[in-house]
Amino acid sequence: MAAERKRRANARRRPGEVRDAIVTILSSKPRGASVSEIHGAVSELLGTAAASSVRSYLRLNSSSLFRRQDRGKYMIREAPAEAYGLKARRRRPSRSFVFGRTKLIEANCFEWLREQPENSIHAVVTDPPYGLVEYSPQQQEKLYKGKGGVWRIPPAFDGAKRSPLPRFTVLSPRDVDELARFFLNWGRALLPVLVPGANVVIASNPLLSYVVSGALARAGLERRGEIVRLVMTMRGGDRPKHAHEEFSGVSVMPRSMWEPWIVFRKQIEGRVQDNLRKWKTGGFRRPSADRPFGDVIPSSPTHKSERTLAPHPSLKPQAFLRALLRGILPLGEGIVLDPFAGSGSTLAAAEAVGYESLGIEKDSRYFEIAAKAIPKLAAFKNGGNHSFNL
Repeated sequence: MAAERKRRANARRRPGEVRDAIVTILSSKPRGASVSEIHGAVSELLGTAAASSVRSYLRLNSSSLFRRQDRGKYMIREAPAEAYGLKARRRRPSRSFVFGRTKLIEANCFEWLREQPENSIHAVVTDPPYGLVEYSPQQQEKLYKGKGGVWRIPPAFDGAKRSPLPRFTVLSPRDVDELARFFLNWGRALLPVLVPGANVVIASNPLLSYVVSGALARAGLERRGEIVRLVMTMRGGDRPKHAHEEFSGVSVMPRSMWEPWIVFRKQIEGRVQDNLRKWKTGGFRRPSADRPFGDVIPSSPTHKSERTLAPHPSLKPQAFLRALLRGILPLGEGIVLDPFAGSGSTLAAAEAVGYESLGIEKDSRYFEIAAKAIPKLAAFKNGGNHSFNL
């Protein structure tokens, strides 16, 4: 029966799927991986894969796609796209912007991570494209034109124009699978760059946080809970579409009054105290001597005054980000990375609390927005109220 299920799974697989999976895995492992490691990762991505198929594909393509190292390890060659027939993408020289202790780089974060030294980043705080579809070029173009697509453009409320929201309920099962693969590969690419004990805090959504969390756990990061951004959003609470009068007492799903920021870290070395002494990581910075860092942070929706400085559909307020950023480095020392920098709000918050930070953003429009917005957001006076209970 098991052999028959495997045969059927292989029969349903599209041509080149195993090949693409191997390329994706080795692209996130610049130092290479053993055949057994590659087979395990391919099986995680595809559900099942024959070890003999993976081994044969590696051997047959070791002169074009892969390079065999000592001890049976394989690594990808420099230009995998050209090697298996995809159109080559010419890499532009990266642009960068520096302000204070902040550096923003225009680049693809996967490519950037592969070039970084091990144990060089002390924390990650990011608001990634956790639906992926909504940040595709087609959907972004619809958003810029105000046409919607995946993005829902809410009606004005009391004369105020409300920000667009991605409709994650429209994602297909395949979209969700792609999301899991994306974060599995991202987590694997990130892990070597982090110092032991580094915190990784990622904005998510109640509908999709389980997908992102499961993928990062499979990548090897240690789950440490969630931070709740306590905020009234415009998601959920609506009556049935085209039947709101007939079912006026019904909400299709609960109105969202919180936002999950999932918390992971790289495994510590030894005890927490040992890790703190060596790497300056392994916990969260307390707001005061008599108060621990907490997992609920009250927050308001991002005010128009901030959106004017940094026009981005997922902009988070500086008050919330500064409280979160201050706690991310337990001793207040180290480098904070935002690999999906957007309009630079996380970097601005790091600058405001006095931390060194790096941001990576591949969209040239958002890179340019962030370069203008970071100094303004860092100086934003209404964003520094940390008096609420952490």
